[in-house]
Amino acid sequence: MSTPNKDSTAQKIQEISYQKLETSDSKYYLVSKRIIDILCSIIGIVLLSPLFLVVAFFIKIEDKKGPVFFKQIRLGKDGREFKMYKFRSMVSKAEELKASLMEQNEVEGPIFKIKNDPRVTKIGKFIRKTSIDELPQLINVLKGEMSLVGPRPPLPDEVKQYSNYERQRLSVTPGLTCYWQVSGRSNIGFNEWVELDLKYINERNLLIDIKLIFKTIEVLFGSKDAY
Repeated sequence: MSTPNKDSTAQKIQEISYQKLETSDSKYYLVSKRIIDILCSIIGIVLLSPLFLVVAFFIKIEDKKGPVFFKQIRLGKDGREFKMYKFRSMVSKAEELKASLMEQNEVEGPIFKIKNDPRVTKIGKFIRKTSIDELPQLINVLKGEMSLVGPRPPLPDEVKQYSNYERQRLSVTPGLTCYWQVSGRSNIGFNEWVELDLKYINERNLLIDIKLIFKTIEVLFGSKDAY
């Protein structure tokens, strides 16, 4: 559980002392990044299509009423809204049940996560553990709403609670993976998560992106930190 007084104090310190983050993105980097996004997302969708069909089959077998894909409004670059795709890993009425579980939140800051979330289905536990549930976001990458590498796209309700310092996460296109995914994921507190994202935004280049893509592949299947 988060400690509101401690968090609010840390937020005030950030607001007073932080300097606005500056990104020096060259045209070469942005164009190259987009080309890599398009090529890799197309290749990924084609190669993973058999896996997509198998996962879709098991999702429908366990819960015939719910859809295969879960579409959720997220915020992208400069706060623009888009629908992010995931394989559905929870019961069909998961969003309606969220309010009754808020007191069990195990993550600090404006995000909500429970390690043993009762809304998660059996197939959902597996695809979350292996991060397979995130793979439909290759469609978002192909559409240009996301990139392969970048800060994870937040929910609108989460961003409403952001300080100006934390809002800098929205200064670049969000991604499938970033430092957070390869550095502990759900075991990392929100403040450290923000610092890792801002570190990426400040330092990002093609070499870092490629390293993070390969690092993500290494930890993709069976990460003990995913839930």
